[in-house]
Amino acid sequence: MPARMTGMTTDEAVTPPTSKVSHRFSLVDTVLAAAAGLLSAAVALGVGQLVAVLTGPATAPVSAVDQGVVVLTPEWAKEFAIRTFGENDKLALMIGTLLLVALVAMAIGMASGFRRELGIIGIGLFGLIGAFAALRTIPNATFVVVAPSIAGGIAGAFALWWMIRRKKPEPVEMPTERTGLDRRGFLLAAGISLAVGVVGNGVGKFLVDQRYNVATVRAKLRFARPASPAPALPAGVDLKLPGLTPFSTTNSSFYRVDTAVVPPQINPADWQLRIHGMVDREMEISFAELVNRDLIERDITFTCVSNEIGGKLTGQARWLGVPLADLLREAGVRPGADQIFTTSADGWTCGTPTDAVMNTPNAMLAVGMNGEPLPVIHGFPVRMIVPGLYGYVSGTKWIVDMELTTFATGPKPYWVQRKWKTTAPIKTMARIDTPGALVDVPAGQPVAVAGMAWAQTRGIEKVEVRVNNGDWQQTELAAAANNQTWRQWWWKWVPAGTGIQSLAVRATDGTGAVQTDQRADPFPNGASGWHTVAVNVL
Repeated sequence: MPARMTGMTTDEAVTPPTSKVSHRFSLVDTVLAAAAGLLSAAVALGVGQLVAVLTGPATAPVSAVDQGVVVLTPEWAKEFAIRTFGENDKLALMIGTLLLVALVAMAIGMASGFRRELGIIGIGLFGLIGAFAALRTIPNATFVVVAPSIAGGIAGAFALWWMIRRKKPEPVEMPTERTGLDRRGFLLAAGISLAVGVVGNGVGKFLVDQRYNVATVRAKLRFARPASPAPALPAGVDLKLPGLTPFSTTNSSFYRVDTAVVPPQINPADWQLRIHGMVDREMEISFAELVNRDLIERDITFTCVSNEIGGKLTGQARWLGVPLADLLREAGVRPGADQIFTTSADGWTCGTPTDAVMNTPNAMLAVGMNGEPLPVIHGFPVRMIVPGLYGYVSGTKWIVDMELTTFATGPKPYWVQRKWKTTAPIKTMARIDTPGALVDVPAGQPVAVAGMAWAQTRGIEKVEVRVNNGDWQQTELAAAANNQTWRQWWWKWVPAGTGIQSLAVRATDGTGAVQTDQRADPFPNGASGWHTVAVNVL
């Protein structure tokens, strides 16, 4: 057809259309984009850690998010974590959070390969989540606490924008030209991002530790000799049998269960306790004033309500502190004030029955543990100890506030808000430490069956063992330190027959009450039931 009939010139009719450039990543580009997301997250965490040097360790992005997870996790999940990981639950949480961050960051990086804006928004959301978590979980938080997460989010977004750059397309005649990442530019940006992430996290953690760690201050503390020292432990309190838990628990071995991802680092010079509420005289006590009072020293066994049947979340220590009842008498507790509502420096709260403190010997504000100042993870500089109650209603670590109030009208403690019982006396329990589950034991040869029993404030009167639902056999008890500590026991067993055989144990407390066989989970006020162990008799 002639050109003039179409309105086109001859040249226009024969000139091919202008080429169009489309963008599609190769597999290598996709991997690099995922790496860019991961590196941008490292930058965000590194910059956030550096900023946390100015704002405090709990404000670092990972710490803030971890603490937010602790607060928002449902109770069944927390109990599962404690059962599964025990005292390593916080380490598991930190590792899990970092793995989740890594996976999401890689996905964000790959998404940015299609649209760079998606990646920048995604990394920015990391910062907003960290900021929200810091505001939600840090007591008395101001907007300063969001600085690490916001700064980290901005730095991470910039790093991702810098790494996800495309090659400039060359003019060609083909209409399907494709471009990928500028790989030379990526390597430069990735190298700098990696350096920022590694150095930021390393240097930031070092500086945070140097600025906020109270280990040096703690190491220099010396306390006066207690006005009332602990009686010497009686001979025979520790049977020293292989496989049997020692009577005294070292500080490093003592169980730790709390909600603080980052334990508060409190300088004793800055510590102060306020006693207020339903009292005649409000009081504020400094650390120096507290330790200058008459100190008492006592052996007390402490138990966590999350302890399963046969569990290890219990320990024995020699505590040093100030009698709590004396302080409350000075403040003048008003009639009707049946709850002591205490608050930790990390915001955790606890409700303790007032009569338990006033009528239980040795309830104290502890400053020492096994001959040294409290370890930081166990409440340094001051924590509460009330014998006979599970820790969630008696053992406030890092205590800074004490309000006399009522259970009916006062504030609800942390775990009570989560449907645990308001009061929780420790139940009578016994466990078998040795032989362990499914171990081989020889038939016809003596075997030491041994373990621990406790019923704090009531003491242990008797422990019995039975084999394969047979008759109960009374065991031999170690000497008792006092009725607030646990007690060792053992029994000589000569197995008859072969195959799997079952051992069960039960205790009788100092009131004559026999440990119940009714099994109950730790929720809502402590586990109950007999501990049983199956062994293989050869």
